Amino acid sequence: MAVKIRLARRGRKKMAIYDVVVADARAPRDGRFIEKLGTYNPNTDPASININNERALKWLLNGAQPTDTVKAMLSYRGVLLKKHLQIGVLKGAITQEQAEEKFEAWKASKEATIGGKVDRLTKAKEEARKKALEAEAAKNQARLDAIKAKEEEAKATAAAESAEATTEGEAPEASAEGEETQA
Repeated sequence: MAVKIRLARRGRKKMAIYDVVVADARAPRDGRFIEKLGTYNPNTDPASININNERALKWLLNGAQPTDTVKAMLSYRGVLLKKHLQIGVLKGAITQEQAEEKFEAWKASKEATIGGKVDRLTKAKEEARKKALEAEAAKNQARLDAIKAKEEEAKATAAAESAEATTEGEAPEASAEGEETQA
């Protein structure tokens, strides 16, 4: 029986979440499986990969073949490196302590790169948020300036109209007074 480590799809339309399963190669994609090793969510950034590394290593050492996608995920998580080091220990090329040291050094560097990416994404989101707030504040200020300009224009036209009305009102009175003085 050929055993594969592969993905089984679940989740709703266009929001797929996958289970990482060990299954017979002849079983359907979302059908019967032997063991569930973890989950994979490609919708997050970076993608969420939760795999039981020890069980995956056991299945790899027993001969299970991962699909291309699962192979990339196992490599990302360090399971394939651990398998490589374990084979070296079994052949006597290195000791178990040396293998563990190499794996821990790789794991520390990998966590640093992942942490750097998460920090970079967080900073980018924060900068985008700040730019959006600044743009919104500038837009609001422009609206306030436009409203103030309209109000000042309305006051100026009202003052001009009232001044015009008073000058028209004063002129007939002055001419009426002038007629009275002449008479």
